Amino acid sequence: MHVGQIFKADIANGIGVRVSIFVSGCTNHCKNCFQPETWDFNYGHEYTKEVEDDLIAELSEAYYDGLSILGGEPFEPENQRELVKLIRRVRKECPGKTIWMYSGNTYEEMLEGGRRHIEVTDEILDSIDILVDGRFEEELKDISLNFRGSSNQRIIDMKKTRSTGQVVLDPLND
Repeated sequence: MHVGQIFKADIANGIGVRVSIFVSGCTNHCKNCFQPETWDFNYGHEYTKEVEDDLIAELSEAYYDGLSILGGEPFEPENQRELVKLIRRVRKECPGKTIWMYSGNTYEEMLEGGRRHIEVTDEILDSIDILVDGRFEEELKDISLNFRGSSNQRIIDMKKTRSTGQVVLDPLND
């Protein structure tokens, strides 16, 4: 896996002050994507143990509310297999921090039988707090929306969604 960027003290990609990691690789290729350079799976630098250790150390600071994982596409199979390891470490070493993930895919596409479902997808979905899902659609672009670019995208409360079996939207959608 490669990383395009890491933002420290980010306030644009989730509630509170966050560490945000933008992974490389995306086959969605949304029209007018804000980071088309991240479509390339080799864009940026290699994700290594040292990079992960630095992320965990940074996220451990008391002023951070959590981690946001964006892309590219975090739910590309190549990225999921690496990201699940990071998510496990965050849950273990940074208790109380929230995890947000962004995807150009819908939640439904990530469920078993969906085109993005692999052996670690359910663990990821069970471990994150918020999923912002859906492709960016230029004709539905709305800069007034909370934490998303187009009105088709949803901010999903994953704890409630996974426990009820029904998509539960976060109040931030209002």
